[in-house]
Amino acid sequence: MPKRAVSAPPSSTDASARERTPLASEAACGGTALLVIDMISAWDFPDADRLAPRARAIAPRIAALKARCQAAGVPVVYANDNRGRWRSAFGELVDAARAAGGDALAIVEQLAPGREDYRVLKPKHSGFFATPLELLLAHLEVRRLILTGVTGDQCVLATAADARMRDFAVAIPPDCVASLSAERDERALRYFDEVLGADVSVSRALCWPESPPGEPPGP
Repeated sequence: MPKRAVSAPPSSTDASARERTPLASEAACGGTALLVIDMISAWDFPDADRLAPRARAIAPRIAALKARCQAAGVPVVYANDNRGRWRSAFGELVDAARAAGGDALAIVEQLAPGREDYRVLKPKHSGFFATPLELLLAHLEVRRLILTGVTGDQCVLATAADARMRDFAVAIPPDCVASLSAERDERALRYFDEVLGADVSVSRALCWPESPPGEPPGP
């Protein structure tokens, strides 16, 4: 009597592959992503009294740029310092900022990440160091990064240098980054331009491939 063929049961590997949620649902528009660096904070660290008002001043321009990016299909990634608390989650940072009031509350009300935004907690200056950022960007098929946030001459600079080392094109709109002083902003801007070869156009002038050069999208 011939033996009946028996189908092999699906392996646990196959099942997990079907159930696994992808890191990103779709490719980034124009291969571009917006990074918002260290803007979600309770501002309770040394020199925060000097930095927080400057961060609050750039928050509306970052929010406007974020809105344009979202409308165009450019993903937004928050890369935020975990303040040394490896047990923390991004929602806790948002809650702490709201509870702090003042500049922290004003900033988070404009820039709190939405459900569609990506979030990365970082232990050091660069958004790439010991984080999944590079893997996420690969899944999003990103080739160009727009960096915003604080501080211009520390965390933004370190992230920009790491991005260039990984062959990403980089844009750093000077109206969307802040350091401890205008003088430090100016020095950072020269470094971005002269050393890193970054695009240092103001945020209003930035566009992606779907927008003709010189005709920025959005209001």
